[in-house]
Amino acid sequence: MKNEFQSKLFGFICSNLIILCIIGINRMLHVNDGGVLVFSEFVILPILMGIISAWFWRDLNLTSGQRVGYSILNGSLAILLSFIFLGEGMICLIIVSPLIFAFVITGTFIGKVMFKKKNRTLNVSLISILMLVFITDSVSEHDHENMVGDEILIHAPADKIWKHVVAFDKIKKGNDYWLFKIGMPSPMQTTVTGYQLGAGRKCIFSNGYVFDEKIVTFDVNRNLTFDIVHQPLDPEIMGHIDIKRGQFILKDNGNGTTTLIGNSWYKLHVFPIWYYDIWAESITRNVHLRVMEHIKELSEQ
Repeated sequence: MKNEFQSKLFGFICSNLIILCIIGINRMLHVNDGGVLVFSEFVILPILMGIISAWFWRDLNLTSGQRVGYSILNGSLAILLSFIFLGEGMICLIIVSPLIFAFVITGTFIGKVMFKKKNRTLNVSLISILMLVFITDSVSEHDHENMVGDEILIHAPADKIWKHVVAFDKIKKGNDYWLFKIGMPSPMQTTVTGYQLGAGRKCIFSNGYVFDEKIVTFDVNRNLTFDIVHQPLDPEIMGHIDIKRGQFILKDNGNGTTTLIGNSWYKLHVFPIWYYDIWAESITRNVHLRVMEHIKELSEQ
């Protein structure tokens, strides 16, 4: 019983310590790379973590259900260590958790097959390939930009909407989006230094976070475009995404209504894109809709 407990414990501790050391060394070597988090940190390393755990558990008669449960526990420990030592925000860790759990479980079952066959050459080769992929991915260039657009119909003419597009009073309505409800900052108010080209603009989020903006297009009743010149150092976004530009376009429908279009451009620093861009688009879209629905309410009063 004692040896069984030690094997389980070492599977948790050693796998997390090894992976934490690899991540720490990798980040020290790439400290000037703008905080890019490559896909290998969320795919290859969790698989490797599962394989390491499986080596310690190789002589235990674990059921498939137990392996899944231990893998989820192992992934949870990794997430906790990321919060403590890597400074990741809670919302970010919630977002990344399905990815971590899935690939730790995958690695654990790969390890089960590897160590059951006891083919040392194959096992070393597979682990070497995983590390080679990780190193190659870490030194490769990563760049991804995207634009998200949404629109809403407002029963008011453009000249009545325009002032609320440039700046609007505090949003009093509660949040509907689940990430906003659990603590992700949500837009609350915008202020402007002047109704003109080049004016400064601030988008104030909950918890006091402020995005500093500069108006680069001021086409009255038609187009407001602004560049983000400074974004808050919030652990949920810092180093993970850069919001580059925002835009509101007003289209007169000729019947007393106006279509308001909101566009945002961002650069993503976390990979894989196929996973994180889904989250980035969802969050951006809900920022748009919260602001545009407030503008709609103010304009239709």
